[in-house]
Amino acid sequence: MRNNNYFQSRDEENILKIRELRLELPAFCGQFFMGIENQTMPLTRLGYARDLKIFFEFLVTNTQEFYGKKISELTLDDLNQVTSTHLEMFLDYLTVYKVDKKVYRNGLKGKGRKLSSVRALLKYFFKKEKIDNNVGTKVDTPRYRESEIIRLEVDEVVKILNISEEGSGMTTMEKGFHKHTKERDFALLSLFLGTGIRISECVGLNVDDIDFENNAFTITRKGGSRVILYFNDEVKDALEKWMVIRNNNKEIPKDEKALFISLQNKRMGVRAVEKLVKKYASYAAPLKKITPHKLRSTYGTNLYRETNDIYVVASVLGHKDVNTTRKHYAAMSEDIRREAATKVKLRKD
Repeated sequence: MRNNNYFQSRDEENILKIRELRLELPAFCGQFFMGIENQTMPLTRLGYARDLKIFFEFLVTNTQEFYGKKISELTLDDLNQVTSTHLEMFLDYLTVYKVDKKVYRNGLKGKGRKLSSVRALLKYFFKKEKIDNNVGTKVDTPRYRESEIIRLEVDEVVKILNISEEGSGMTTMEKGFHKHTKERDFALLSLFLGTGIRISECVGLNVDDIDFENNAFTITRKGGSRVILYFNDEVKDALEKWMVIRNNNKEIPKDEKALFISLQNKRMGVRAVEKLVKKYASYAAPLKKITPHKLRSTYGTNLYRETNDIYVVASVLGHKDVNTTRKHYAAMSEDIRREAATKVKLRKD
């Protein structure tokens, strides 16, 4: 029987990956992962495991104190010998390094994330009184400038929807492929642009999550909470047309409950959705690097323009901290500055 809970399947897969990586890490990392299991998602712990592997590889290949030791044989006594200087050296190492002849690079954001993983490990064992000092607090997080927020403008939203619905501008070969996916693609893009859902939320949707009577659907947010969101009649129309096609496809297994199905008649994955968005965006906005997250930003921007209420946007998008929302959508500073210019009168009428 197929497991139609996308998020449960994803978590189970990530847990198995963590277990594989733990075999390449010091034994004490097992205690760390068990200790944080109830406070973190498997995807977070998997990120920690990958980052810690890089850190320990650095220690045994690029520091005098740990050079030549086997990662799997490192102990808490070794961890206790890690200094803030080692962490600063690690940040420098991350700029560009080579493993098995493959070169890896990190910008300031990537360095900050990997430092955060090492800090989590040090903080845990310091709290458990297994190491004497939490040297992670003595190293500054790399500061990076937030990248410009990219989103689709109103005319570009119209273009991307028209192209996905009609196939305008495509070659004959592309149109031949497009006729088999146009209802699905139009519905998927409409859902992104009309509700601002995350890509994982979209991929995880099942047919049973959609309530056409109330223009509502249930999604699984980060952390596993279930939330009801609503869509307008445009999105409803697009979804209903796709459901007709989906329901008439006799090749889809009866136990496949995913809303969006690939041409292989199984649940679309994250990569497939990313490629779909990239393809249509290349026609509608060729100079912009549009991803599913940028469609989410587009929706957030439009909702903020309509409501001028950052708390409404935060609630709909599922931001736990309204400052996250404010940073991204109140950052429409050009619109705000333009409106502000009309508010102050130098001379009263």
